Amino acid sequence: MTATLNRRQFVKKLAIGATGGAVLGLGLGYWRNREPASRVTILKAKSYTENLADLVKRALQDYPAVIERARGRRVVLKPNLVEYYEARGVNTHPALVAAAIGAFRSLGAREVIVAEGPGHQRDTEMLIEQSGLDDALKAERTVFVDLNLDSTHPVPLRANYTRLGRLFFPDTILGADLVVSMPKLKTHHWVGATLSLKNMFGTVPGVKYGWPKNVLHWCGDQSIEKSIVDINLALQPGFAIVDGIEGMEGDGPLRGETVQSGVIIMGDNLTAVDATGARVMGLNPERLNYLQVMQRHGGTLSESRIEQLGETVGAVRCDFKVLPPFTFLKLTAAGRNMPQEENCG
Repeated sequence: MTATLNRRQFVKKLAIGATGGAVLGLGLGYWRNREPASRVTILKAKSYTENLADLVKRALQDYPAVIERARGRRVVLKPNLVEYYEARGVNTHPALVAAAIGAFRSLGAREVIVAEGPGHQRDTEMLIEQSGLDDALKAERTVFVDLNLDSTHPVPLRANYTRLGRLFFPDTILGADLVVSMPKLKTHHWVGATLSLKNMFGTVPGVKYGWPKNVLHWCGDQSIEKSIVDINLALQPGFAIVDGIEGMEGDGPLRGETVQSGVIIMGDNLTAVDATGARVMGLNPERLNYLQVMQRHGGTLSESRIEQLGETVGAVRCDFKVLPPFTFLKLTAAGRNMPQEENCG
């Protein structure tokens, strides 16, 4: 069987599962009434030349528990660094990474490290140079750790959806007092949308799982989604800062088109952050299977349980294109198209 056929079968099952309203044994209505109240901040930012450090720092003031976890401790920022294409905004922009470094330092973090384990490119040093991240790290005097090559330890899986029992994770991530996921706002050709939860895939070391970490892609039906959930339940990242100043639509996460979406999305409940990010892209988050499963484990998915800080979703919503198998993400539970706005820059 070819990889193309496998992909077609995967997305077909994805659509059927979402339409049926139950994925991996999850009943949405049951868990909707048990979601914790969460808050998510949406900030307008039209350009990477803005004072992003001040913007991020001021927004962090609404998350005192996160500041307390960072003060006097080690913060690890995990950006999305996959491949470099000059004409496409594939990676988390170095300006936003630098802004987060400055913001957490100014709020009292003892140490801020940037760490990533690219899933495609084995030459991480070349990738950080090409992407411009190297210049930002030097300017901020910040250490970068290649998570693909870091020393590792096994961690038992809490829910074990992958049936792997345990996963090996880098010591840099396991030793952090606060892990901050910093993804790019993108659609995805396998799971529909890739945001802060999917971004944690890069913490799985290539030295153990290969490139592009195929064990976690092909260990069964919906294996990527099961892996996303198992990784996040094991690591419990504490905050997310989504780079949506420029997003990617269509054939993401690598070959899509750049969208001037003009937002930064932040919060301490990653499921709520990703649900908000999906809504900003004009997608129905309740049809993203891995978000449905995370709802079962303390993630907040329902809009009514998310306190929206900063901008409203409607004020920044931008209609991202998706590949044909994911048109179902544009539908509400009643089968109507999600409301769209023309807020793309």
